[in-house]
Formats: sequence, structure tokens, C-alpha cells
Amino acid sequence: MRRLVRVFIFLAILWGGYWAIAGYGLRSAITGWFAHQQDLGWQADYSDVEIAGFPLHHVTRLNSVALADPVNGTAWSADWIEFESPAIWPGRQILRFADTPQRLSYFDQTAIILADSLQAELNLRPGVALELEKMALTSGNWSVTQDGTDMAAGQSLALVMEQGTQPESYAIGVSSDAFTPGEDLRALMRTAASLPQAFETLELDMNVTFDKTWDRSALEERRPQPRLIDLHLAEVQWGELRLFATGELEVDEQGIPVGEIAVKAENWRDMIAMANAAGALPDQAVDPVTRALNLLAGLGGNPNALDLQLNFRDGFVALGPLPLGPAPRLILR
Repeated sequence: MRRLVRVFIFLAILWGGYWAIAGYGLRSAITGWFAHQQDLGWQADYSDVEIAGFPLHHVTRLNSVALADPVNGTAWSADWIEFESPAIWPGRQILRFADTPQRLSYFDQTAIILADSLQAELNLRPGVALELEKMALTSGNWSVTQDGTDMAAGQSLALVMEQGTQPESYAIGVSSDAFTPGEDLRALMRTAASLPQAFETLELDMNVTFDKTWDRSALEERRPQPRLIDLHLAEVQWGELRLFATGELEVDEQGIPVGEIAVKAENWRDMIAMANAAGALPDQAVDPVTRALNLLAGLGGNPNALDLQLNFRDGFVALGPLPLGPAPRLILR
């Protein structure tokens, strides 16, 4: 029995020593990364570091943390951020974010993010590059405001990004329960009293191939840029309004997409009224557009459902026969 106790004490001391050494290594790696970013001209600050989690986990918390990249004008700050990993393998990280307001800025525009239980689970491939195999970002109630104006909110948020057979390819899924648009979009609801405050459905399922893998260089150097987008399904249901989209886009080095996206819209006449109320569709264009789309809807057999195609060509986008203007540039800053 004494021998068993001695063995147990020896193993406990050995494990405690490993935990302390590994914890110190994790702390040094995190704080060293911040110091390296400062050497590159970033703002990379924190007030202090806390270590916890013994004996099965390593938990490292940075308080009063702030990051700012002067090159692309992005900045983020929060009261704290926490890194948690199993003591046996630090490549499976859980990042937990403060429930207090976080600030995300792009040059002179700043958004305030409030989120309950916001965390990101990261599975990283062993190696110096820390290549991302899978990320699962989840949150409870969340909201985004800018200059005191509500931009968006929801009861939950889920984003999953998982590496495919090609290292540069990722399957991406996004969903949000009770997504509530901001005040600008809510103002459009006055044109359709039947629309509720929140969306019933907001889901996205696609595969994206980037020009390089997602690894630590995505923070330290530049973001991977999309080159091929295979949209399996995007679905939005807002009261009686329903939108479905599927298709494929190729994206060049300037971020200009080329391809087709098939769109199905139910109760599309309310959408025209909303676009007109928002000023996106002039009064004089309402009748011609309605007649043209009514003709197209009639060809499909259901006058309340409209099947069209978004065509991306030569830097422009058209909805069926209707030109919409320059195509958006798909560039991750």
C-alpha cells in the first residue's frame, strides 16, 4: 500500500511539473506573440496575465486586451480574452470572450459587440504554422451597434468552418436564431405590416476555396482570400418573405466575382415595395420592374414565386434581365 502511495505521489509531482512547464510555455507563446506584433508596429496591449486550470486544463486569461493593425486599419479591444486547452494537447483551443462590450473598428468606424457566452473552439494542426482544421464559433444573445444605432441582433449565433480534403478548401455553415435586422432595415417593415421583428430562418451553407490555408499568418501577414465559392444553400425567411440562393462564383485577385447564383423569391412584390421605400428603386421604375418580374414569375407557374439568376460578369451584376450595377468586391480585410 505504501508503495502504491509513493507511486501516486511521484506521478502527481511529475504531472504537476509537466503542467507548470507546459503552462509557462503557453503563457510565453501568447505573450511573445503580442511582443512580436508590437515589434511589427501593431498596438498589442494587455494589462496582466492570469493562469488557472490545474490539473486537467491550461487556462490563460489576458485582461484589458487591445489589438490594432495600422496597415489595414482594423482594431479590436475587450475587457478580457481567455485561452483554454487540454493539458495534454494545446492544439485544441477554446477562446472565450468577455460578456462586456467589445469594440471592433475599421479606420474611423467602430462597432460595439455584446454577446453572451461567445466562444470559439479551434482545432489546430500540429506544427509551427498552426494550420486551422476546424473552428466552431457560438454565442447566446448577441447584438451589434454603431454610433448608438442598432445594426443587428439575435438570440444565438453559430459559425462552423471545417477544412476539406484540399488544405485551402473549407466547408462553412452559418445560422442565427431570431436574427433581428437593424433600425435601417426595420424601417422598411412599415411597407409590410405582416413582417415580424425577427427572421424565422437565416442559414448559409457553402464551400470556399482560398488562395492559401488559414494559419497563424492570417493574423500576422494577410488574410486568405476567396477564389472559388460553391454556395450550396442560402435561406432567409422573414414573415411571408422567403429567399433561397444557390450557385458558384470564381473570384479573381482583385476580388471581382464571375459566375451565376440562382435565386428563388416568394412574395416578391413586397420586396419591390420595400426596395422602393428604401430609395433603392425609384418610383418611376416600380411599374416597369413589377410588370417584367410578373411576366417572369408567370412563366414559372406560380405568380407569387420568382425564379431568377444573379449574373456576375465583367465586374457587374444583373438580376435576370435587370442590370443592378457594379459587383461587390469580395476581399477579406
